[in-house]
Amino acid sequence: MAVTQLAAVEELASRLRGEVIGPEDARYDEARKVMNGMIDRHPAAIARCVDAADVAAAVTFAREHDLELAIRGAGHSGAGMGTVDGGLVVDMSPQRWVHVDPATRTVRAGGGATLGDVDHATHAYGLAVPLGVLSTTGIGGLVTGGGIGYLARRYGLSIDNLRGADLVLADGTFAHADNDENADLFWAIRGGGGNFGVVTAFEFESHPVSIIVGGPTLWHLDRAADVMAFWRDFIEDAPGEVSGFYAIVTVPPGPPFPEELHLQKMCGVVWCYTGDVEDADEVFAPMRELQPALDGIAALPFPALQTAFDPLFPFGLQVYWRGDFIDELTEEAIAKHASLAGTLPTMLSTMHMYPIDGAAATPSNDATAWAYRGSRYAEVILGADPEPANATLIRDWVVDYHEQTHPFAAKGGGGYVNFNNEQDDERVRASYGSNYERLAKIKGRYDPDNVFHVNHNIKPA
Repeated sequence: MAVTQLAAVEELASRLRGEVIGPEDARYDEARKVMNGMIDRHPAAIARCVDAADVAAAVTFAREHDLELAIRGAGHSGAGMGTVDGGLVVDMSPQRWVHVDPATRTVRAGGGATLGDVDHATHAYGLAVPLGVLSTTGIGGLVTGGGIGYLARRYGLSIDNLRGADLVLADGTFAHADNDENADLFWAIRGGGGNFGVVTAFEFESHPVSIIVGGPTLWHLDRAADVMAFWRDFIEDAPGEVSGFYAIVTVPPGPPFPEELHLQKMCGVVWCYTGDVEDADEVFAPMRELQPALDGIAALPFPALQTAFDPLFPFGLQVYWRGDFIDELTEEAIAKHASLAGTLPTMLSTMHMYPIDGAAATPSNDATAWAYRGSRYAEVILGADPEPANATLIRDWVVDYHEQTHPFAAKGGGGYVNFNNEQDDERVRASYGSNYERLAKIKGRYDPDNVFHVNHNIKPA
């Protein structure tokens, strides 16, 4: 590192309570990693910010030194938005605190908290916040992008349960945002991603969720079209207490899966029922008439479902993904997905389709930055493998699968920003639809210089 760079790192360190890690630090290579092993970037420094004051100091420092700025929560961005070459990474991971008020069911969580951190704290009180499906995911990127998970049909998206947030803005100042204070900013961060500031604290409404009935059901691929059509019709008529995402998978070679299914490509649904446990058999009876090859449904604590797939997706995998919103799952679309089900290129590659109807569809398109309230599903096509040599293989598969199924996407052509790999202006505009111009104006108000641009970027108006 040049002397001037080293001096700059030392200057930043003098301003923070947290650590600053530069390229000469023995911990640098580990500290710069993000979840996606395809991403190999070398920031000038990584600031581990222990509180909002540290974040403000780091943002101010980056502006003073004309450093590109990246914000990292848990590093789960498939597109590698949590890091940058030659710039400053604001690492939020020291801020993993969670406070629960059981009387008001209010949950406050630090900007570096993960889903698992929130689940651990809330489950002790028989509560849960609607979040995602992997406990290692950071809430920062998940929530500001929208937040799709098992509880969305009953309680809405994560952003529908956000009651307020504390932020550090692009000029290094602090702001609180809710429906009464900085309401325009609050509207924007509910789906607009990290474009408007660094969220240092989230305040959520939680709900009574403790023991659920859920788990995977699997069928052989010759049933793929029938199962997808059943799932579509079943979910459409099901009460909000019932959720489950459709998937094509390769069965992992280990427990709890029976040996005769190991490494078989199969289709399935991962279920979550939050109603009365004693009613679960009746609820799932129509599904069981399809005679799944594996019925893994059981009563279990909600965090057990949230952590069930964590071991399959550790840090360091090669990852590439794309996704679409889908208004209606037509017979033609189902046939196309069934024809592609057997093409999974690696064991960890998959396609998931999440229902986003029910409570998630109740708000209007302009109630938050999320612009696809009328769509019924969010699809993600995920290529993943531990071997760098397979990076091109999985990327090509995702691109081909997406190109073949994109004609069935929602009108407007957008997708869930958290399921998008590319920083593509046209795709970002499509994903925010009629809300984009309003978002651009708010971006111009709070970040006119586009300091926060290492994201699915909304250009300031």
